[in-house]
Amino acid sequence: MSLFDSLVGQVAGALTAGGGDGDVAGGPAGGLMGVVTQLLTDPQHGGLQGLVQTFQQQGLGQVVASWVGTGQNLPISAEQLSAVLGSEKLQGLAQQVGLNPQELSGQLAQWLPQAVDQLTPQGQVPEAGALQPDALQGALGGLLGKFLGQG
Repeated sequence: MSLFDSLVGQVAGALTAGGGDGDVAGGPAGGLMGVVTQLLTDPQHGGLQGLVQTFQQQGLGQVVASWVGTGQNLPISAEQLSAVLGSEKLQGLAQQVGLNPQELSGQLAQWLPQAVDQLTPQGQVPEAGALQPDALQGALGGLLGKFLGQG
């Protein structure tokens, strides 16, 4: 089994974790899409704008700027992502999808750059509150299709 096949299996498993209602995202508290949606739309933390600001405050402004911009996305490590999100938040998110925090941060390190990139096609972060969860899940569904279509 290739590394890609392993990753697709893990992502597909995480995406459907907690589902059961036919929703690929598994609802707001289930699946990796639900976690990414929560990170990018959570009004308590400023949504996508707040997430971008948090990355900047943690010294990863150049990384997150590459995701927002129209060029190539810079990678982020699971460790860097864990530092940005904080252990308490990561633990809570991991519990939602039934993963340990290290597994979740590894998967988010793969998905979050692409999700931010998809949601900022013009190189601009949408205004706070302008990002709708349904639009986000549509973009993430497209990403899932790309991953699964490459097998």
